[in-house]
Amino acid sequence: MRQFDLFTSQAGLQPDAELPLSPEVLAAWQQRVLVFQQQQRQQPSNNAQGSLFGQHEPSEAPPEPLSLPPQHLQFWRWPDSLQQGAALYFVFDHSRGDGQELLLYVGETCQADRRWKGEHDCKSYLAAYGEALVRCGQQPRFTIRFWCDAPAEARARRRVEQQQIRHWLPPFNKECRQRWQTPFQSDLH
Repeated sequence: MRQFDLFTSQAGLQPDAELPLSPEVLAAWQQRVLVFQQQQRQQPSNNAQGSLFGQHEPSEAPPEPLSLPPQHLQFWRWPDSLQQGAALYFVFDHSRGDGQELLLYVGETCQADRRWKGEHDCKSYLAAYGEALVRCGQQPRFTIRFWCDAPAEARARRRVEQQQIRHWLPPFNKECRQRWQTPFQSDLH
């Protein structure tokens, strides 16, 4: 039995047709993300982990992600990598100009020099978003920033990553996609 498809020709759309996106819809989406993240910059992220037994587990927190040095998304093609080992990384959109940067994705890795090579969900989201920016008259400008003082132990590093995701709510992280309803791609899961 074949499943019913909402986007069949009876609705006037082909199954793989892109959803129309106006510059106004994209700008409104960007503004919602920007306003939230600017508010978060005004308050420190809560990185202290409490314990039921009264002991406090220390947790190093990364600095404000925009204070980390920016790199081109093709950094991994360079002959020598600036990053090695465990890291948290932050992917930004700078298309709206200085002071209006959007944190799109937070990730963690045990190999900062290799994580961005090959397949990565965030790359496909960035490609769709970049195409939407161009269609709406904006110039895509993305950077990636690494915090290489992340814990080497995977569980501790993932805990810090989750704290950062909860604080910033970057729209390309799966934990946050439902909140932001990414309008530029209909098939983000």
